[in-house]
Amino acid sequence: MTTPDIAARRVLGACAALVVGALTLTGCGGDAKAGDDGKGGGKSTPKTSSAKIVISAKDGSTSASINATGVKVSDGKLTDVKMTVAGTGQAVPGSISADGAVWKPKEQLERGTKYQISATAKDSGGLTAAANSIFTTVTTANSFIGTYTPDNGTTVGVGMPVSFTFDKAISDKKTVQSHITVTSSSGQQVVGHWFGAQRLDFRPDDYWKAGSKVTMKIDLDGVQGANGVYGVQKKTVTFTVGRSQVSTVDANTQTMTVVRDGQTVKTIPVSTGSPEHTTYNGKMVISEKFIQTRMNSQTVGLGGEYDIADVPHAMRLTTSGTFIHGNYWYNQGNPPFGSAGTSHGCVGLRDVRGAQGDTPAKWFYDSSLIGDVVVVKNSPDKTVTPDNGLNGWNMSWSEWTAGSAA
Repeated sequence: MTTPDIAARRVLGACAALVVGALTLTGCGGDAKAGDDGKGGGKSTPKTSSAKIVISAKDGSTSASINATGVKVSDGKLTDVKMTVAGTGQAVPGSISADGAVWKPKEQLERGTKYQISATAKDSGGLTAAANSIFTTVTTANSFIGTYTPDNGTTVGVGMPVSFTFDKAISDKKTVQSHITVTSSSGQQVVGHWFGAQRLDFRPDDYWKAGSKVTMKIDLDGVQGANGVYGVQKKTVTFTVGRSQVSTVDANTQTMTVVRDGQTVKTIPVSTGSPEHTTYNGKMVISEKFIQTRMNSQTVGLGGEYDIADVPHAMRLTTSGTFIHGNYWYNQGNPPFGSAGTSHGCVGLRDVRGAQGDTPAKWFYDSSLIGDVVVVKNSPDKTVTPDNGLNGWNMSWSEWTAGSAA
C-alpha cells in the first residue's frame, strides 16, 4: 500500500519532470519570438547576400547553347567560377570580366557534352551567394552548323562569294537566311541565293569593288533551321577585297590575258582541253591554291589516263576537278604551248617539275588570290553550272535574286 506522503512525493516528482521537459523544449525550439535574447533585445535573424547569380544554362537543361553559356551577377561581384566537363572533371578555361559582373568560357563549347558550373559571388557587405548548374549542350543530331568561306581576316579577289554549306538540310530557309547579313563598305547590294537545301551563297550584282571591306554577321545560335534542329553559330567575320584581277582564257587562240585593275599586264600561252575532254566555258573563281598536288583521273570519273603526284602551281576552278595549273610534262611530244588544247579539261601553263624556276605558271600562281576570276570562252563545251565551285557569276542578277528566300 502506498502512503499519502509517498504518493505526494511521486506527484511532485512528476510535475518537476514536466517542468524540466517544458523548459528543455523552450530552450531548443524557441517560441514565436525566436531569437529573443531573454533580455527584451529583439530579433537576430541571419542575413542573406543581395548578390543574385544567374547561370545561362539552367540546371538539368539538355539543349544549352555552345556560344552563349556563361554566368552573370547583379548587386555583387563574382569571386570564383569553375566549369568542368561532368564526369571527367576536365576544367573549361574561362575568365571573369574586370567589373566582376560576367564570366565566360574562353572557347566555344562542344556539342552534346555535359558540363557543370559552380559560381560564388559577394555583395557590397561581403556576404556570399552561390549557384550551381549541371546541363548538356545541344546535340549534333539536334543542331546544324555552316562551313563558310572566306575566312575571317583574309584578302580575296573580286569574284569571291560568301558561301555557306550546312551539315543539315534546311527547311526554313527564310529564317536561316535572315539571320545571316552580308554588307560591303562599297555600298553594293548583297543578296543570298540557295543552291538546294544545304548551300547558301551571297554576292553583289557585279564583282566586289576592289579595296572594299565585307562584313558577315552570323546570328544562328538557337535559330530553328528544320524541325527540331537549331543553329549553334554566332560570330562576325570580316574580309578585304584586294585588287581586281580577271583573266580570260580563249580556247580559239590558246592564250590567257591577265587584266589587273583594268590594265592588261600579261598574255600567256596555255593549253586547254582536247577535243575529247573540253574545258568548261564561263566565269570561274579560284577557290583553292596548291604549290603541288596529286591529280588522278579516276577521282574525276575517268579511267586510268593519268596519275601525277606532283602537279605544280595548281588552282581549283570547279568542284568537279577543273584546275588551272603548271604543266612540266607537256613538251613530251606535244606542240608548243599556245598551239593546241591537249588536256583533260584543265587549263595548263608551262612549268618545271618541283614548282621551281621562273615560269609562266609560277608567275600566275604568285600573282593570283583566292577569289580571282578566270573566264573561259570559245570552248566547244557548255557553260559551267553556277554551283560547280564558287561560280554563281554565271547567273544573271534576276536569276540570282529569284533564288533568295529573304
